[in-house]
Amino acid sequence: MPIIPIIPICFQCGTNQNPCRCKVVGPTAGFVACILAAVVCWPASIFCGCWATKKGSDMLGYPVKLNGQITDTIPI
Repeated sequence: MPIIPIIPICFQCGTNQNPCRCKVVGPTAGFVACILAAVVCWPASIFCGCWATKKGSDMLGYPVKLNGQITDTIPI
């Protein structure tokens, strides 16, 4: 029986943020945070009906913004 990892591993190559030019921890942490934020933000935005407002559309896009912030913050 093959073992499937629970947390996905994300690689980002070609960056200039560290000497080896590859990142693993930042993109993986960003992806996990994006999924967790999406589980909270998307249903909250849709069920409260604020998806039609500017604040609601910002809430729908917050998981992607959070992913980018975490990926850029962690240099390895």
